[in-house]
Amino acid sequence: MTIFKEIVDEEFLTVSETKELLADIETERALDEDRELRYELARAIEHVNRFAVLEPEEADQLVEELQELEKVDEPTAYKITNLLPQDRDELRAVYAQERYSLSGDELDEILDVVARYA
Repeated sequence: MTIFKEIVDEEFLTVSETKELLADIETERALDEDRELRYELARAIEHVNRFAVLEPEEADQLVEELQELEKVDEPTAYKITNLLPQDRDELRAVYAQERYSLSGDELDEILDVVARYA
């Protein structure tokens, strides 16, 4: 017998927003001295501490600016914000599974927006 789980809600988060949420959880756990951080939670906190470059507000602004561009949908805007690609090759990797490719000008337009935040 196969059991399927239904997705009730889905929300995209930047690494910066995730860092903020995990910091709250970590603080709550620290107040309860008897509870140790689970391995997965500790690894997630370590990951966001290493890779969160922008402040949450900056990350939100970048996502909004990227979504204003023609070829950037919501999930892609979050991927770009989390990765902060520095060149065309890194940005092409974000679009690798899409059914279309971007022109050099479109890639440069996205990279120009990212450069203002990175």
